[in-house]
Amino acid sequence: MEPLAVAVAILWLVVIALLVVVFALARQVGILFERVAPMGALMTDAGPKIGEASPRFDLMSLDGHPLVIGGGSARDTLVFFLSTTCPVCKKLIPVLQSMRRAEAGTLDIVLASDGEHAAHQAFRKAAGLDDFAYVLSPDLGMSYRVNRLPFAVLLDQHGVVRGKGLVNSREQLESLINARELGQASIQSWIQAETGGRSPA
Repeated sequence: MEPLAVAVAILWLVVIALLVVVFALARQVGILFERVAPMGALMTDAGPKIGEASPRFDLMSLDGHPLVIGGGSARDTLVFFLSTTCPVCKKLIPVLQSMRRAEAGTLDIVLASDGEHAAHQAFRKAAGLDDFAYVLSPDLGMSYRVNRLPFAVLLDQHGVVRGKGLVNSREQLESLINARELGQASIQSWIQAETGGRSPA
């Protein structure tokens, strides 16, 4: 019986040690999540600033329909700048389609680029973007100072810039909407407000 009792005691010690290790690891994971802040869209200082009215653009879509960007509208507008040769832009197309369905009552999504009309028509059809408003306008990109893609600008119903930045992932694209709902210019500014200006790291 003594060897059995010793074995049981050793097993209990092992179990207790494992519980201590699991608790320590869980605590470290919690600390890591606190320190690693969510990454929002990578904002730039160029172009219209957050809170400023966007210039008004009277454009024609690929379908030949008039389209106004920067004027008053019934819903917020997300202008997504893309290129037919941008792999990250193509990766985000399913995200845009999902966002369009989820935010149908409050958000219009406009795809914007420049270049040859025929090339973009073919790209639009191949990517299944027929339901999206799609415009070609070099002036639009220059006014927002778009120098890298994919880039997105969020305008409210009054044409005021509420969010903008380089968006390389679903999280960065959705952060524009999340920051708008939180009443902040960006996820980063919301984190700073929540932490009293201290860095989460």
